Amino acid sequence: MSNPKEAPTAKEIKDAKEAAKNAAENTAENSNNFRLLSDVPVRLSVEVGSISKRLSEIMAFQEGEVVELDRQSDDLLDIKVNGTLVAKGEVVTIDGRYGVRIAELANDGGSFPGVERR
Repeated sequence: MSNPKEAPTAKEIKDAKEAAKNAAENTAENSNNFRLLSDVPVRLSVEVGSISKRLSEIMAFQEGEVVELDRQSDDLLDIKVNGTLVAKGEVVTIDGRYGVRIAELANDGGSFPGVERR
């Protein structure tokens, strides 16, 4: 900032401080709101894949039959909370039980095209 014309004005500095103060207050308020909801039970599910079939085809399933899903074996799995996509992850095993390692979090910017709620 060797040029004095590039320096922020007193009003710009004041506005920036006010914006930072408002953001901090909003963050604290949101944190309190989240605390109120923290004990609400939700259902977390992991979707390996899906496929559309006619009911007659499903009724004709036999034991040992393989149903091909719409996802590649190396694709990340959908992690949903109450049917809403919140993240994508990969299967891990922990002491003989399945788990999911979160690889990507969904955000409001819509990083996952075609996000659907069921």
